[in-house]
Amino acid sequence: FVARLGFDLVEDFPMGKKRWVVVRPKGCETGLLLGRADGKNQTLAIGNQSGGRVAFILHSDDFEADAKHIVNAGGVFEEDRRDEVYGKVAVFRDPFGNRWDLLQPSNI
Repeated sequence: FVARLGFDLVEDFPMGKKRWVVVRPKGCETGLLLGRADGKNQTLAIGNQSGGRVAFILHSDDFEADAKHIVNAGGVFEEDRRDEVYGKVAVFRDPFGNRWDLLQPSNI
């Protein structure tokens, strides 16, 4: 997330056999706590933790620039941008297979 998507590393410290790693998109206050898969079942679930649904929404002030950055970082858009009443939106998968909405809210 840090090297490929440009997120900020907020916390990173060991906790016994595990690490506590928190990242967040640049300029955001809310972060993601990342955990490494532990065992075969968790490894098989990578990218499908939300049962095939979008797991996260990434707000954008510049949809086109952020979409380009995501693609250059190894993300893949599953659809073209849609213009909805609430804003510009498209589903993408990050380099790890997680599904996101990139959303530039409209001025409702």
